[in-house]
Amino acid sequence: MAGREMNWRRYWRTVTGAVGHFNMDDGWAMASHVALSTLMALFPFLIFATSLASFLGAQAFTGTAVHIIFDTWPQSIAAPIAREVENVLTVNRRGLLTVSVAAALFFASNGVEALRVALNRAYRVSDDRSFLRTRAQSLAFVLIATAVLLAISFLLVLAPLGEDLLTRYAPEAELFLSGIINWRLAIAALVLFAGLVISHLWLPAGNRRLSAVLPGIVVTMLLWMAGASLFAAYLQRFANYFSTYAGLASLMIALIFLYIIAVIFILGAELNASLMVEKENDRLTNG
Repeated sequence: MAGREMNWRRYWRTVTGAVGHFNMDDGWAMASHVALSTLMALFPFLIFATSLASFLGAQAFTGTAVHIIFDTWPQSIAAPIAREVENVLTVNRRGLLTVSVAAALFFASNGVEALRVALNRAYRVSDDRSFLRTRAQSLAFVLIATAVLLAISFLLVLAPLGEDLLTRYAPEAELFLSGIINWRLAIAALVLFAGLVISHLWLPAGNRRLSAVLPGIVVTMLLWMAGASLFAAYLQRFANYFSTYAGLASLMIALIFLYIIAVIFILGAELNASLMVEKENDRLTNG
């Protein structure tokens, strides 16, 4: 009984330590910075990625990218933004290495930099790496994300052919395939999980093990789903942003949603940092 009570106390210290540090370290302001930077980086990233995809002949990239990015958003929030994204991405661009596309790559990396600053604060580390090194890493992250989306778009184009071959030579697989609700949603969730792992492991300064960042990542994904569902329900039942913000309603809805997600993202890192502090205290106490 005493051991169970000690565990509950430890869990309580961990949670209160995470929330307390989030409040003291301007977590709410950092979430605003991350949300705005993410929204500002979204269109430049997709413009750059689409230009590269067109250069490589990946014509199905636009639809794939929109699904992968927005399938984890509530439909009522994602639909207006997704339509605008598709309108932007269907504009023909003559060359890959143009000034505008290079600028899009740079502005897209600003979103990565915002995540880095937030994670450094949450993990309570000081980043002494040079500007050139961190910016190069951010640009590399954008390129890697583009490559992942390109690979997925190629795979999704080939998926119907693979499904036909599988059902032809293994008819029993048709029952299994028909039971899968949404391949795209599963892929989007997997990409989100992988992105969170990469961000927590390599974006902030210092070194962390996968086991040390998994708790916060799992909590982030669970709270993401809960927060998205609650915000979508709030929009349907109570909010009337279109009468308040008129033509800016879709933008404001997306920004508020991204702010909620940014708070959850930072709190996940704060939880990991608080767990590390508790483990270090236990190590010092037990000698």
